[in-house]
Amino acid sequence: MSTRKKPIVVVTRKLPEPIETRMMELFDTRLNADDQPLTQGQLIEAVRQADVLVPTVTDHIDGAVLAHANPNLRLIASFGTGVDHIDLASARQRGITVTNTPGVLTEDTADMTMALILAVPRRITEGERTLREGNWKGWSPTWMLGHRIWGKRLGIIGMGRIGQAVARRARAFGLSIHYHNRNRLPGAVEQELEATYWESLDQMLARMDIISVNCPHTPATYHLLSARRLELLQAHSYIVNTARGEILDENALTRMLRRKQIAGAGLDVFEHEPAVNPKLLELPNVVLLPHMGSATIEGRIDMGEKVLINIKTFVDGHTPPDRVHAGMF
Repeated sequence: MSTRKKPIVVVTRKLPEPIETRMMELFDTRLNADDQPLTQGQLIEAVRQADVLVPTVTDHIDGAVLAHANPNLRLIASFGTGVDHIDLASARQRGITVTNTPGVLTEDTADMTMALILAVPRRITEGERTLREGNWKGWSPTWMLGHRIWGKRLGIIGMGRIGQAVARRARAFGLSIHYHNRNRLPGAVEQELEATYWESLDQMLARMDIISVNCPHTPATYHLLSARRLELLQAHSYIVNTARGEILDENALTRMLRRKQIAGAGLDVFEHEPAVNPKLLELPNVVLLPHMGSATIEGRIDMGEKVLINIKTFVDGHTPPDRVHAGMF
């Protein structure tokens, strides 16, 4: 770390006001007042001057950017849980520690996942659009029929903090809980969640009514839900993704939704966001949200406080609590 009394901390996006205020009190902080995403050139300039970089999921901190890092840059304290936007190998080679903010967005993301699990089969956004557009002609016994949630089988891909939080909510709605994970959960956790483990993702996909994607994006999970795997889903099934868009082959999903090979989808993330496949926008059986899963005031402040603790701990010469270790995902 630099010998300056206060390290230079460069923040790439606008953060909640209480976090920015505290950061300016503690460090020599450079903020992004207009909240525009930084270009690669601006990110390069940031790593040239920073002792600590505070990026978000919209910033691609790859090897080309880190090649310009000044020798005093020793910490990347990311604002968010996912670290797939950071080249961890390049950071390690340069002796740069990387931290994230795990845990604080668990409940918020699980809430949004559950909202989509309800919204898609019950056609909530379709009904809302019909009403706003003035096309509602009154109640009818056979109009706008969706599907019951109670008694259906939910397959959760990725049973970490968020996956387990989704399972707890889903149980309250009468869903049968199934999951696929890199490692099987302890028996006590399975018993608490009344969850059935599937070692084979393919076999689970073929037997579920609803699929919820809750695993991180890593090289191993890129297009985990490939065209081949999506074709295993039953025609009456729904898929919800609040994790990362890259986990799912968006073009294949769009084709299958258009052909009604899948009943519907709820997507909060996209493979090339903020770009969204225009063919997805045309589909009535899809609920699309602009990456809102963790978007609560409380959650964002909690994330910022974790960033502050990670930086302060590191500056004081200790290992930060949320250090990202090789292979942790």
